[in-house]
Amino acid sequence: MFNAPDPGRVRLRVSLRAVLGIALAVTAAELCGLSLTASITGGLAALLALFTVGDPTVRGQAGTTALLPVVGFPVLALATLLHDLTLLRDLCWLAVVFAGVYARRWGPRGHALGIFAFMMFFVTQFLHAVPGQLPELYGAVALALAAASAVRFGVWCVERRLPVPVLPAPLPGLGLARPTTRQAFQATFACAFALTLGQLLSHDRWYWAVGTAWWIFVNTASRGETLVRGFRRVLGTVAGIAAGLLIALPIAGAPAPTAALVAICVFGIFYTAAPSYSWMMFFVTVMAGLLYGLLGVLHPGLLLLRFEETAVGALGAALGVALVLPVTTHGATNAWIERALACVHGCTAAAARRLGGDDGADPAPLAAELELLLGRVRIALAPLVHPLSPLRARKARARQVLALLDDCAREVRGLAVVAADPDASHDARLAAACRRVEAAVHALVPPDAAPALRDAVGAPAHHPGAEAALHHLHGLERALADLAAPLRSSPSAPLVAA
Repeated sequence: MFNAPDPGRVRLRVSLRAVLGIALAVTAAELCGLSLTASITGGLAALLALFTVGDPTVRGQAGTTALLPVVGFPVLALATLLHDLTLLRDLCWLAVVFAGVYARRWGPRGHALGIFAFMMFFVTQFLHAVPGQLPELYGAVALALAAASAVRFGVWCVERRLPVPVLPAPLPGLGLARPTTRQAFQATFACAFALTLGQLLSHDRWYWAVGTAWWIFVNTASRGETLVRGFRRVLGTVAGIAAGLLIALPIAGAPAPTAALVAICVFGIFYTAAPSYSWMMFFVTVMAGLLYGLLGVLHPGLLLLRFEETAVGALGAALGVALVLPVTTHGATNAWIERALACVHGCTAAAARRLGGDDGADPAPLAAELELLLGRVRIALAPLVHPLSPLRARKARARQVLALLDDCAREVRGLAVVAADPDASHDARLAAACRRVEAAVHALVPPDAAPALRDAVGAPAHHPGAEAALHHLHGLERALADLAAPLRSSPSAPLVAA
């Protein structure tokens, strides 16, 4: 996991920046004489601002960060004012859950604002905040967002120096056909289930079950993805609890070692979030134990209760995706694969135009987008290739699809490199090869999902760049042809050896 690819060391830089931003936020709160409750709230606000805001441009990120208090402050007020009105508090939190998930249809901005609103409600339960603390909570959040922004957009703006990956937009659809709408109902059901059973387990720490159910739905799009994510969350939590018994309990809230270990956990959360959800949850759980120690309430029974509440939340999520408007793994996977293939087609078209003399055509951005889409395909196929999956035929098919899509990505990267060569000229054979790629893509996805390739001006020269481009196009054609077998046959049918 720590050896996972990190092009440009983006994950490392972002993780170090997060530690700096959150440390600055907590330090500012302490220097202003705010309470421990307010300092922890500020630290969480800074973490969320640095973790969830993922707009594709720096300007967009700044705009989303500025909107965080617009949704966060009203939720903070609502949660603290309803602290002792149990039924009304629970109903309002479920409304925040629904709205937060529904907002994901508006892309990265809606995603970040929805998470921030939910977590502002969560933190008031975690810290048992009351209305009298509201002014200093507002102050801590404002300080934290200012500190996080100063680091992110001023002191250490990774995005201005390196291209930071941006998650692909959610799958489209209308009404209940839209995955984000279905997820809003699923997550609300799951959180209602978790809330009810969580309160039966504990009147004081029930919110962990709700938090578990909520976070399992983040960045998932199908029933299988959600179930795998729930399994990984429980696994990471169990490991974190074991580490908490060995680390957090002996420290017993001592400020200096707690602060140092929390900083390590923050780094671990950011660094492992992309390659391993289980590891991320390990660091989240250890950090929660350290914060409980700082608050003076940590004991072994509390860590056991954390596991029980996590299991309840994971069960709620599993029931939600199974019973409420389920989105099948097969349907979601096919949608992401179609988007990836359309991107392959677009990159090929751009490369052909570039090699034909169109300096305005650039396949490189599409090649980068393809990498992100393939990452989303891997997430969608994760339930099928999971070691515990009993569906052998579907597992073999999913592995074949991933391998062939990786072949496509490799050829597309090579094609983009060739097209970037200013000395490479168009070869008359490229048009025919590009047409064959177009036909191969259209055999797998609807023609309207991939724009038609434009004719390029032919030239008879056999430039080395054109030879390299033909090599990549032929490889791409072969991979696309081989994809027809696993994609167009029944998902449960056994694979036939070629």
